[in-house]
Amino acid sequence: MRDHEDQLPGHASWPPGSLLSCLSPHIRSALLRLGATVAVSPGDRILREGEPGTHLVLLRDALAKVTVNMADGRQALLAIRVTGDIVGEISALNDTARTATVTSCGEGLISVIHKREWHPFLHDHPEAALALAKTTAARFRWANRRRIDFASYPARIRLARVLAELSMTHGERVPSGRTVGITLTQPELATLCGAAEPTIEKALRELREAAVLQTGYRQIIIRDLPGLQRFARLSNARRDWTRKAS
Repeated sequence: MRDHEDQLPGHASWPPGSLLSCLSPHIRSALLRLGATVAVSPGDRILREGEPGTHLVLLRDALAKVTVNMADGRQALLAIRVTGDIVGEISALNDTARTATVTSCGEGLISVIHKREWHPFLHDHPEAALALAKTTAARFRWANRRRIDFASYPARIRLARVLAELSMTHGERVPSGRTVGITLTQPELATLCGAAEPTIEKALRELREAAVLQTGYRQIIIRDLPGLQRFARLSNARRDWTRKAS
């Protein structure tokens, strides 16, 4: 890992939409110099729901799930965070407890940045503060889109939309198609789609029978991205956006 390079080894650039992708090279390098670099393994809790917001975390080269505890004891998957993203920044800014748990999905590197470093950095680099506001707004737009989807479409369409977006943003090409890029259990996929687990199981079966995707143990491969987009009823603009990954 080359800490202060403008891009990651094996990546053309920082992932689109991540905080690091929105920064100019010298601001990005300054941010990468903050905090302590820590290696993480699959299943490591990067942040825990309910704990004090004493610091935030930069995903230097990592993929993570954001989950919350529900009243019935289950965990709901809210979002995915990728290399170049910041997590825990809201609690660190307003001194509140964590509202979610962030868990590593694989081997990776993170930076643990304490408030005593973060606050002066934002003060001295207004560009970074503006980029943070933009990425936070994008997260709210994503959440709002999910709510609209929940109200407007049945579970099968919501599932197809989620899988198409995950494949575009996190997946990679394989001989049989394109991966989703993230290991998800059916309960996690159900909460991400806002549906009951049996409903998601049925929707996955329908997509398999249509030869749109194939599934294995905690693995989903998109075999026919245009077909998945048709199931998802994506607009032409969003079809073009996802087709770039195929």
